Amino acid sequence: MTTEEKVFRRRRFLPERMERFGFRKTENGYEYTADFLNGEFRAILTVTGAGDVRGSVIDCMNNEEYTPLRAESFNGAYVNSVRNAYEELLTAVAEQCCRDVLFVSDQANRIADRILERYAVQPDFPWDQGRYRGSGTFRHTENRKWFALIMNIRLGALLKNACEEPADVMNLKADPQASEALCKRAGIFPAYHMNHKNWISVVLNDLLPDEDVMQLVDASFRLTEPRAAACGPLGTKSRSGRKEETCTRKPNG
Repeated sequence: MTTEEKVFRRRRFLPERMERFGFRKTENGYEYTADFLNGEFRAILTVTGAGDVRGSVIDCMNNEEYTPLRAESFNGAYVNSVRNAYEELLTAVAEQCCRDVLFVSDQANRIADRILERYAVQPDFPWDQGRYRGSGTFRHTENRKWFALIMNIRLGALLKNACEEPADVMNLKADPQASEALCKRAGIFPAYHMNHKNWISVVLNDLLPDEDVMQLVDASFRLTEPRAAACGPLGTKSRSGRKEETCTRKPNG
């Protein structure tokens, strides 16, 4: 992951803020230039109309790209100080020119908005650190059971290959009788890190229309919703004379 991706992946640029901050409008988007580390280096940041960010760092001594910045084999104190200063500069740009979003992909954020509108549920982020830190779970308000989970993973984990491209995916519960057929559709896979019979993973890269994704969300919501009607009051007995099983199991993913 590049420094630019790390800083801006969950942020969206606001043009009116960019211009006030000092971005210059160009034919293809915006450009911002700033010197840092006492003028020894110059950062040139370009943002396309689609929000794609590209950055370069110029060594002002020779007016050339500072290539050690991107080379993992360079880990000396000086190059690390340049990396840290560049990241601090980008973070300042992000704080002044962007708004925060919950997820990386536009479709994931649209789906989160639609879930909020339909079910009055916002995601929570139970993992404070590690690779799943930005993963959001959508839960039933009654029993806190998940009905959806959005995470950003390596696409190769679903394709079963070496693809390193990151992607937002949504894990959803599905009828076991339907899951095999669903996984034959483009963009739908057996669930990542969950039971393949009962859960599916949907790639949120606009391959599936939002309406199709929401149909799968609705199905998952129904399959995971509390079933209070199926559980009699504590101490009551079923028609067979056996005590009814109570709904006391801990929620699971």
